Amino acid sequence: MRWWICALLFFGTTICYLDRQVIGILKPSLMKDLGLDDKQYGDVVFWFQALYAAGYLFAGRLNDILRVRRGYALAVGIWSLAAIGHGLVRSFTGLCVARGVLGISEGGNFPAAIRSVSEWFPRKERALATGIFNAGSNVGVIVSALLVPWITLNFGWRTAFEVTGVFGLIWLVPWLLTYRQPENHPKVSKGELALIQADPADPPERVPWLSVLRHRSTWAFIIATALTSPVWWFYLFWVPDFLFTNFKFDLKNIGLPLILVYLIADVGSVGGGWLSSTLLARGWSLNAARKTGLFTCALCVAPVFLVSSIANPWVATLLIGLAAAGHQGWSANLYTLASDTTPRKAVSSVVGMGGMAGALAGMYMAKFVGGVLQVTHSYVLLFAIAPCAYLLAFGVIQVLVPKITTWER
Repeated sequence: MRWWICALLFFGTTICYLDRQVIGILKPSLMKDLGLDDKQYGDVVFWFQALYAAGYLFAGRLNDILRVRRGYALAVGIWSLAAIGHGLVRSFTGLCVARGVLGISEGGNFPAAIRSVSEWFPRKERALATGIFNAGSNVGVIVSALLVPWITLNFGWRTAFEVTGVFGLIWLVPWLLTYRQPENHPKVSKGELALIQADPADPPERVPWLSVLRHRSTWAFIIATALTSPVWWFYLFWVPDFLFTNFKFDLKNIGLPLILVYLIADVGSVGGGWLSSTLLARGWSLNAARKTGLFTCALCVAPVFLVSSIANPWVATLLIGLAAAGHQGWSANLYTLASDTTPRKAVSSVVGMGGMAGALAGMYMAKFVGGVLQVTHSYVLLFAIAPCAYLLAFGVIQVLVPKITTWER
């Protein structure tokens, strides 16, 4: 049953990224029809990130209080309506409002998903489960690359927002019918429940929200997320424009390179989680297994600094795909690090705090990217920044958490 739960988390994450990626593919159409420039597009992304940061923080605590079933359902319902609302906007201000509502509600996705994994999976399986559901972020982009251009060319960009927004409302039905905590689920066998509960029990009392900030592992997660999440936002919102600007990929042919990038990223997401889980199963210590996974994925990002100097569009696409794979494998292990070091009753709060920090950093990254492009009309500096973020983040983790252990109150 735990793998059916993982499948629901995968599809929820897929829909989350489908709804947020539509705007990246439609950037040229929106700029033309709504009269936007690069700076204004950066502002639209800024407001998504700003509200996403707030949503991440409060959704983390909301899931710890309401439990995942209700908290996640509320988030998906609101963001689906917000996604549909994008099709109704007529101005730059309207687009910022719709994007902000989408951001604050989509902030509920990862705190709920990580909490679900910590409830349904033993520690030795969590990185793999996280890698699988996190792969939905890439599948969402792939689906958008296949679906959005076709809908836009045949029915217009407004319909593209409206159609993709409906998927989340459909997903709510199996989620509400299926999700329960393992000990209360009628389809969980005694053997599976014993496996799920094999790790030492958490303290029975509730963990005060701000008390998690006393622990070095919380700060390691927050800082590492703040350093690396903006790079992923950059790929999501600006790579379609980079391919259009440098290689003239438009709505008719943007699908294939984007699909290639995110198929490779899917391999990285599952592979990064598989790597540390496999090392753990072979007898490696938790510390060595997780950090080997993190460092390996950080190295995969390094070659992306070459992208702006490459003339062949498919070589550039492959390097971006490798970097995206590195990020996704990194994320699978970083999220699992949070569940490794935090009691289940507080893991959503910790993930929410880290997600807020990453979204805030991404918010200013959007401003920075828009400003750089407005002045230089070049992506050279932007792709050069990316590799440094992961190695710096790994160094922070090593300093703050020299040995991975679960903290006690």
